[in-house]
Amino acid sequence: MNPCQRSFQLLAALLLTPLTVVHAEEIVTKPNIVLIVADDLGYGDLSCYGATLIDTPNIDRLASQGKRFTDAHAAATVCSPSRYAILTGRSPWRLGKKGNGYRIEPGRVTMASLLKDEGYRSAAIGKWHLGYSKDWNKPPIKGPLEVGFDYHFGVPQNHNDNTRCFIENHDIVGREPGVPYRIVDDKDFPEGLAEPRIEDQVDSTLTAKAIDFIRRNAERPFFLYFTPTAPHTHITPAAKFRGTSKAGLLGDYVQELDHHVGDILGTLDELKLTDNTLVIFTSDNGGSYKDFKGTSGTKLNLASEEGDILNKYQTAKEDAKKMGHSTNGIWRDGKGHPEEGGHRISFIARWPGKIPAGTTSDYTLNLADLMATSADIVAAELPKDAAEDSISILPRLLEKQDAPAVPRTIYVQGDTQNDAIAICSGRWKMIAGKGSKSVPPVQLYDLHNDPSELKNLAKQNPELVQRMLAGLEKARKDGRTRP
Repeated sequence: MNPCQRSFQLLAALLLTPLTVVHAEEIVTKPNIVLIVADDLGYGDLSCYGATLIDTPNIDRLASQGKRFTDAHAAATVCSPSRYAILTGRSPWRLGKKGNGYRIEPGRVTMASLLKDEGYRSAAIGKWHLGYSKDWNKPPIKGPLEVGFDYHFGVPQNHNDNTRCFIENHDIVGREPGVPYRIVDDKDFPEGLAEPRIEDQVDSTLTAKAIDFIRRNAERPFFLYFTPTAPHTHITPAAKFRGTSKAGLLGDYVQELDHHVGDILGTLDELKLTDNTLVIFTSDNGGSYKDFKGTSGTKLNLASEEGDILNKYQTAKEDAKKMGHSTNGIWRDGKGHPEEGGHRISFIARWPGKIPAGTTSDYTLNLADLMATSADIVAAELPKDAAEDSISILPRLLEKQDAPAVPRTIYVQGDTQNDAIAICSGRWKMIAGKGSKSVPPVQLYDLHNDPSELKNLAKQNPELVQRMLAGLEKARKDGRTRP
């Protein structure tokens, strides 16, 4: 073979070889990742999970085009620790904290920092609830950008928090020039805030920011952590969604959430990004059957007061229940409780051509698994001191791995009163805690026969109880559950 022939063959081989490694500014083959985490959405709030009074066609489309999981769990039953686990892959019960108020430790690897090292642009758009630096009158206000995100636009804590503001990157949106920002108890809105959030436009605003981020980063791999505020209290759907469901304002709010998911999916379609984008839809914990009364007397800042919203926004969840809607489906209790309704959640994943369409899985997963899954997708190695409780579910998504002969066991931070931890292992569910006069320290339920967790079988199954408690003790002692 002469040199010219050899050169021609080499050139042809290079042209035919799939492009997998490129320079930083070029398009790469790594998939975009869009993670949508609803706020307090119950297992039974979506029509693809059994809701009959609420219609969610866009989320249902995700399910029909991807995989729907029926045994997915939040890492905690309230918002902040659950979100900590999502972004770090570490179980929040290891921190020994109670309630909300979690923060990501400086230097800890997160989904955002991991993907940033792999060439991704990332954004945290929506509810944050993982803390900022203390003095908001001395920018930069440190938060998501310090744990790996490139862009942030969000609600500091909850839809009903008293900050009444958005934060964009390192500062408050709509500061009043020359006036310090200050929350005052007897005033409707904080001082120094010229532009308070408009309650029934919050998720519309967040969705617009998410779509803008996708458009600006369509030519490179991106990670969008999109966390709308629905259906957390306040229950304030935009005017055009009021009265559209059969479950009152709560149902209307969930249907607005579905509409915004449709906006995201439509943008991916328009930009021809759908096939190279993994979309995951889930919730941070179970839904609540009761409305929060702590916002009584709050003056809502609404774009429209149509539809009796001022009289219904604080009773929306109780009203939905009276109408026959079960926010957590067949599962007992809800947000803040170690029973299944507090942490069993919807989880849908779509990646066309990779995840088989229209499939379901009863694999037991924890939202902390998203960290290791992300690393698996981009073939990144996790440090040993990171993502301690995260197990990649990529083989389950792609159906490259058979169901385990022995169900996987996960540990969920339950409630704050009895320091309870829910131990979930297939059909068996244990709640272990300090107990009280009315609550035994160990409860064991067979969820296949007793999904409402009414019959405690701990005394009838002492060996199983000891085995599950020993597993929890080992997880504590080892400081990790990831091999």
